[in-house]
Amino acid sequence: MMLLATLLLLSIAAGLWRLVRGPTRADRLLTVQLFGTTGAAILLVLAHAQGQPALIEAALVLAVLAAVVSAALVQLMRRRPHA
Repeated sequence: MMLLATLLLLSIAAGLWRLVRGPTRADRLLTVQLFGTTGAAILLVLAHAQGQPALIEAALVLAVLAAVVSAALVQLMRRRPHA
């Protein structure tokens, strides 16, 4: 289980690199989505490994927040074509 959590953290590290190097705003938007999805997956893996049901609820909240933030960023990108 901890190996899976480590691999997910490496995925976040790759997304962080893409966030810094991303030439377009779409790359940055995808990175935000990756952070939300991977963060929720890490919480679910840790909840299973440690037997903490509260982490499952935190993962659900993180997944919902990531979806809302992604939708808000898309709306912002539609309003401001180049920034």
